[in-house]
Amino acid sequence: MRIISGKHKSKRLTAPKNLPVRPTTDMAKEALFNILNNAYYFNNISVLDLFSGTGNISFEFGSRGTENITAVDQHFGCIKYINATSKALDLSIHTIKSDVFKYLEKSTAKFDIIFADPPYEFEVNLFEKIVDLIFNKELLNEDGILIVEHSKHTDLSGHPFYNYSKKYGGNMFSFFEKEASS
Repeated sequence: MRIISGKHKSKRLTAPKNLPVRPTTDMAKEALFNILNNAYYFNNISVLDLFSGTGNISFEFGSRGTENITAVDQHFGCIKYINATSKALDLSIHTIKSDVFKYLEKSTAKFDIIFADPPYEFEVNLFEKIVDLIFNKELLNEDGILIVEHSKHTDLSGHPFYNYSKKYGGNMFSFFEKEASS
């Protein structure tokens, strides 16, 4: 994986092979950040990266100037890798080793962007549970956005806060907002 833009542009990162991850592809990540770049000043936002895995998304935000980043994953090896890499790159990423659902149930923090990349094999009800927890707990700031990465075979368009989706190869990003325009 590589960092697409920012102070660490083109920096290649190699995660340990034993991590249970499926990093967002460079093509999909670049397309996602092109969308976000038009809506946010990265140095003025707070980001929550759920199921953060290798930290791929967190590193991209950090490279682009975001200083308030929280990465949550339940795997110790993932957290260890994110901590080591963020230290080496001088990025301020706060890591939390936790089950994402338990974290969301207890969290009171608010974020401008929440990115969730749960396992693709999740049932639709688990994807929807993530969305429900975030909106019921009001974890997004006003004008905040939730982005859920999932397989093209998963349809989340029936959720009340669903706004739109973008497809990149086998990956999809579904965007959710408090006042969805559907």
